[in-house]
Amino acid sequence: MKKNFKLITALALMGVVLIAVFMVCRYFFIPMPPIKIGVLHSLTGTMAVSEKPLVDAVHLAVEEINSQGGLLGQRVEIVLADGQSDSTVFAKEAERLIEQERVSVLFGCWTSDCRKAVKTVVEKHRHLLFYPVQYEGMEQSPHILYTGSAPNQQVVPGARWAMQTFGRRVYLLGSDYVFPRTANLIITDLLNASGGEVVGERYLPLGSSDMQAVIEDIIQKKPDVVLNTLNGDSNAAFFSALIKAGLNNQPLVSFSVEENGMLAWKGGQLIRHYGVWSYFQSLPGEENQRFVAAYQAHFGTDRVISDPVEAAYVGVKLWAQAVQDANSTEPRRVNSTLLRQSIKSPSGIASVDADTRHLWKMMRVGKVRPDGQFKQVIASSSTLRPQPWPTYRNRGAWKTLLERGRQP
Repeated sequence: MKKNFKLITALALMGVVLIAVFMVCRYFFIPMPPIKIGVLHSLTGTMAVSEKPLVDAVHLAVEEINSQGGLLGQRVEIVLADGQSDSTVFAKEAERLIEQERVSVLFGCWTSDCRKAVKTVVEKHRHLLFYPVQYEGMEQSPHILYTGSAPNQQVVPGARWAMQTFGRRVYLLGSDYVFPRTANLIITDLLNASGGEVVGERYLPLGSSDMQAVIEDIIQKKPDVVLNTLNGDSNAAFFSALIKAGLNNQPLVSFSVEENGMLAWKGGQLIRHYGVWSYFQSLPGEENQRFVAAYQAHFGTDRVISDPVEAAYVGVKLWAQAVQDANSTEPRRVNSTLLRQSIKSPSGIASVDADTRHLWKMMRVGKVRPDGQFKQVIASSSTLRPQPWPTYRNRGAWKTLLERGRQP
């Protein structure tokens, strides 16, 4: 009996040792599966020039995370999808990334049409999207973190500055979709409240290059300033048409053209051309200099960085910090820790506003230089708390107004 007991005890101990050895070997020699994240941007179509750099920003953030050991002992792996500048494609690809690729989070979209299409998908699956572009507001989803500017952080103060600087006779030009129409509705309210006047308002299809009627209208109306919410490569045709018509001295404030677009579409050839953003590549500061150096080291010294690029990069870092706090990549658990995150970013401290799911942001106006960069001419005195729904109407009143057909 004693011999049998000793034999059983020895075998049991040997089993424990073998299990321990197996677990150690598995931990140290067999890699854990990667954490997959979905990156959904337009790599083709009219928005490709604007959106491709945002993909690079996500790549840079992921490389930095992986170089520091990844997340929860796992590497982060990007699953890239092309939205083709088409909201229908964006929705289908979002569905595929969530259902088939089993990604833990989505980073993507530029236009509001595409964001709204993806919003339906992430809300259905109770998933998570990081949206990196300034927009028209009027939205707050429990499954989206908005890392771009809300209207009170860009459109409203930018339009107010333009009127104070150039005059109150304003011409509104935009692409024919949600953001430009809603932004111009807000601007029209601002003009009406301050004694200004909308002397002209036109909308063009995304990708349109026919600027003849617009230029003729601007010449006839002689506005003090043109507020430009064109998106994508229509801006190339517009800037070229202004120069050809001898209007290169016309005051112009663009709300959707960043450094990469200004360089590609020659926006710096216009003498009095300005942009309104939260971030410029030319900003001083150690954190921004480090970011610019790292980005250009990865993608080329000739590459330029924009506000949406910085916002895309910051979004990945905020998500990673929330994952560590949640000790999970499951979207619902990450979502619960996301709203208390703050990080040091190239544009300053990036803090999530828990009430709105937007970031506190600076407002900056920059004059476009010939190289497409901005020289800052004015900035808010401090970060602005986001107000996705302008407070001079309640949400119900805004929804009623928008439903009357002021946006397509």
